[in-house]
Amino acid sequence: MNMDNLVYVIPAGQYGKEGVLALLEQHPEIKFVSLVGVDLAGNDTDEKIPISVFFEDYDNFFNGTAVQTDGSSVVLPGIATLSNARVDIKADANVNWFVDYNDGNVDPISGKPIGTLRIPSFLRHATGYIDSRSILRHSVDYVADEVLKLIRKYGVKGLTVNPDDIERLVFTTATELEFWVKSPSQDVASRLLSTSQKLQEQYWQRTHGVVRTALEQTVERLQQYGLEPEMGHKEVGGIKAQIDDSGKLIFVLEQLEVDWKFANDPVQTADNEIQARIIVREVFRENGLEVTFQAKPIHGVAGSGEHTHVGMGAIMKDGKFINLFNPDDMKTEFLSSLGYGAIMGILKHYEVINPFVSSTTDSLNRLKPGFEAPVCIVTALGGETPDVPTRNRSVLAGLIRNAVTPKATRFEMRSPNPFTNTYTAIALFYLAALDGIRYALTQGKTPAALLAELSKKVGDDADYLEKDRAYRSEVDVFENFTEEERNTMFGKAPATVWENFKALQSYPEKLNDLVCDAFERRVMESFKEASLIRWALELQHRIIPDNLETVISYQSLHMENNTNPLEEARWVTINQLRTELGRDTEKDLSIFSRIKKALVAKDYDTASALMIVMSDKMDKLADLYYEYSHNAF
Repeated sequence: MNMDNLVYVIPAGQYGKEGVLALLEQHPEIKFVSLVGVDLAGNDTDEKIPISVFFEDYDNFFNGTAVQTDGSSVVLPGIATLSNARVDIKADANVNWFVDYNDGNVDPISGKPIGTLRIPSFLRHATGYIDSRSILRHSVDYVADEVLKLIRKYGVKGLTVNPDDIERLVFTTATELEFWVKSPSQDVASRLLSTSQKLQEQYWQRTHGVVRTALEQTVERLQQYGLEPEMGHKEVGGIKAQIDDSGKLIFVLEQLEVDWKFANDPVQTADNEIQARIIVREVFRENGLEVTFQAKPIHGVAGSGEHTHVGMGAIMKDGKFINLFNPDDMKTEFLSSLGYGAIMGILKHYEVINPFVSSTTDSLNRLKPGFEAPVCIVTALGGETPDVPTRNRSVLAGLIRNAVTPKATRFEMRSPNPFTNTYTAIALFYLAALDGIRYALTQGKTPAALLAELSKKVGDDADYLEKDRAYRSEVDVFENFTEEERNTMFGKAPATVWENFKALQSYPEKLNDLVCDAFERRVMESFKEASLIRWALELQHRIIPDNLETVISYQSLHMENNTNPLEEARWVTINQLRTELGRDTEKDLSIFSRIKKALVAKDYDTASALMIVMSDKMDKLADLYYEYSHNAF
């Protein structure tokens, strides 16, 4: 296959209409165009439009009249209805366009793989723009305007910056991508993985064989697409692969991470993430490996996060960049007043942000104590004092700063996962940050005053943050506090999708702070409706059937002529638990049946409570059966 002189990316603003068409004429292997809109569930559209149509109707692709879809094709419940289903797709000329090549379909003339030009796009309904990309675009534009007005009117305590010299604000935003790779059709040995994780045998270890090849090729391809990769490495999860008689690695099961450079445009950041996922999947597929971006693909083992970095800076009229989170003296202060306001806004509103970050059962399964995943609404500033930096990985939001590289100061949000809708999550992070910034600047709060409020104890009065909460910890919140103490200090984490979305009703004032023309309430409601429909369907038609299959698979192993009372007693306990979970009797319905009954009645409170019980009992059953099966031989 001829891979010479392929076009991988068309950078934003580098070509006008004539330049783009001239470039495409020089590359006849690019035979299709795809307009990539992103719905509220984070799904990206993909279609194959002949390149000739793009040439003939170029202008209409950018005014939204060339391509339409309908509401049944995208997740927009309550907005795109059966009676008003038309959705126009409008190409975005202000971001990078990527060319996706199909190595299984080769152009017979050039010998090059057939390419599809993927153009990120917006989705427009009769009621307005309603897609994830437009939400983020409008949100950051709104936040930039509001913050600049605040800076010009009130200034920033702790940071010397002349508002008249500011050309524009930028949002330094980045994501990291963790994922699992494995040999196809391979069974997961979760206990071996758990042991390997506890022994710390995998993290930052050397990759081997086909995994090494695929990882290196991934980094190279990220570079070809202009994502400016920073590194690829092994993560905490995995077990050592085996080698077959031909010298090839088999039984591959490893967790990896790839990182690339941040972008000043959050929309480009989220677009890059979609492209990075495509690259990872394709490269590892080409090497005979499967990839999963699930947040918690393997029970009892560390899940995959997608840490999302948020920062804010100003481009000055002389071209200089100033990080607005930084104080003048980074050795004596952690943050400027604007930086403190940003993190305080995010923490105060996180209960109503969390449903949009962790909107699936899979995402909440990852957020459990003991796996380096955040459970508590708490931040760490990198040490007790600014001059002695540390790194607390147990918090929701960690401040990353280094006096040597002041441009890089930002907050790392540790809760998102690879299937989080990055567009809506980033939009809400910045909208919440705006509320805190507005408080900090309008009240003229000094960095010292804001640090004291952020570091408050439970019960301490505060002007902005809640009296009955704590918000900062420089120690491991799992090692140093009990579950009861964590719940008291930082609030109780939701256990189900239903519990998570109930926060929107429990904290209406927090939600009201975030609702704006850029992120409308009706769009939030549509996101909620879509997520709850998915939760209920998945619970009834995937989780319960999978659990039932597991329950059925646990069979009696001891023989009548070769057993002992201990084994018999253990089996009785196991069988009682199996019946309680999955077998209806004349006396009572099983837990599985009661959940399904509650879902049919839309009694989500009952279904959610029973789901928690089911999960606990399934964990207990697995432990009991493991103990029993490894004794009854």
